Amino acid sequence: MTEVLRLFTKASKLLRAAADEAMSAHGVRVGQNLVLEVLWEEDGLTPGEVAARMGVATPTIVNTATRMEAAGLLARRRDAADRRLVRLYLTERARSARGPIEEARRRLTEHATATLTGAERRHLESALQKIVDRMSAAPAGSSGAESEDGVPGGDTSAASGESGRGAAAG
Repeated sequence: MTEVLRLFTKASKLLRAAADEAMSAHGVRVGQNLVLEVLWEEDGLTPGEVAARMGVATPTIVNTATRMEAAGLLARRRDAADRRLVRLYLTERARSARGPIEEARRRLTEHATATLTGAERRHLESALQKIVDRMSAAPAGSSGAESEDGVPGGDTSAASGESGRGAAAG
């Protein structure tokens, strides 16, 4: 394992553990705060719409929504116009947790990057975004064939319906 990959993996594990601890104080599991973030921006999305915005598979959101519903964070309701669709709606508990959860995330980010200068923070964010974009476009193990734009494996974003969308919020 290269040093960059080793450090990235270690940092990711440490940040996830710290985020899990910070979120548990609000009765939320670490991945659930990301679903909440999407629904705070637009309540009443389908699991597929949430999944697309987060860049994850729909079954992942369905399973997460089941746990969040059991925890009293959201409610599922059939779409009035298309009864085949299920929409996810925040509960009052989830809406009232927004401020404290956003503050906990801000504090965690500040703690994790406290030894970085402002320029280093901006560079880190830019570098991480480039890694996300690259790995989203050409995952490891791709054929290695380059498309006309120089991307190994070609541009897969259009095929997956993600053209122009960029990285998932998170």
